[in-house]
Amino acid sequence: MSGQYNLISWNVNGLRAAMKKGFLELLLEQKFDIVCIQETKVSPDKLPREAKNIPGYHNYFVSAEQNGYSGVGLFSRKKPLKLETGMGIEKFDREGRFLRADFEDFILMNIYFPNGKASLERLEYKMNFYEAFLDYANALKTEGKRLVICGDVNTAHKELDLARPRQNEMISGFLPEERAWMDKFLAAGYLDTFRMFNREGGNYSWWSMRTGARKRNVGWRLDYFFISENLRENVKSSSIYSEIMGSDHCPVGLELEFGI
Repeated sequence: MSGQYNLISWNVNGLRAAMKKGFLELLLEQKFDIVCIQETKVSPDKLPREAKNIPGYHNYFVSAEQNGYSGVGLFSRKKPLKLETGMGIEKFDREGRFLRADFEDFILMNIYFPNGKASLERLEYKMNFYEAFLDYANALKTEGKRLVICGDVNTAHKELDLARPRQNEMISGFLPEERAWMDKFLAAGYLDTFRMFNREGGNYSWWSMRTGARKRNVGWRLDYFFISENLRENVKSSSIYSEIMGSDHCPVGLELEFGI
């Protein structure tokens, strides 16, 4: 990958289901360099054979202890220099939410952040995960590392990041404390790459499947590519691929360019 990287991140809402809906064809047609997926919902022994044998890609998966739950995966044309499959905190790592891959030009973190809607306990877990992740990322940033962070963050940051902010102010995913953490994270020296190029509302990456929300574009922007500020000049574009179907989320993309 000579100086250019075309990345996507996608909560596939079940890898086996996504494979049946054209995920493999998408990879081969679009020729992405790095593909990060979340919510794979599959244990290593139940991975579809096709997912482990995609021509031209190295593949890596992290699964939750609980079968059919959570999980992240990475497909990369270039073999990473180093991999880490957790943050080193057992209560978080057992849910299979974190995969770090070190490349020559940056460190990539592919993360499926927890959802806090189920209970107050899960909201607390989510907020604790946020803090642990920020500590982990800041330690690398302090060393001068260049960071790319992607995944389903399960929070819409600003009012323009969801269609109906007023109705959702007391719903996890748009709670004041979740949004305040996003403020804190960005203030620590990270950039929301999509907002480097687009300040408009109506750009979402998740729609409820229950209400036909996608047709009406009643959605939330929950999926992000963040970078550390020392990568600002390397960002070529950041996109939301709302036309790509196959999940209740759509993919988001990032193009990076390094001195050729």
